[in-house]
Amino acid sequence: MAGSAHGHTPAAWTGVIISFIGFCIAGVFMVAANIPGFWAGIGVILLGGVVGGAMKIAGLGMPKESQAVASARDSATAAIKARA
Repeated sequence: MAGSAHGHTPAAWTGVIISFIGFCIAGVFMVAANIPGFWAGIGVILLGGVVGGAMKIAGLGMPKESQAVASARDSATAAIKARA
């Protein structure tokens, strides 16, 4: 995954950070036995997914792979396999 830069986008980082904050909120309120606070934390977790998805739609996520890039990768892979 590291070679493809998977997840290294503003949309991914923002969504994960918001979700992590929600996880921390839910964890604190779960230990404190505060049910409304726990569900508020769960709501923040879901908000992180919505914000990350909205940012991806707005163009801040990974761009989709074009057909030209996919065919070039496939032909390069086939050439490497043919040499072996």
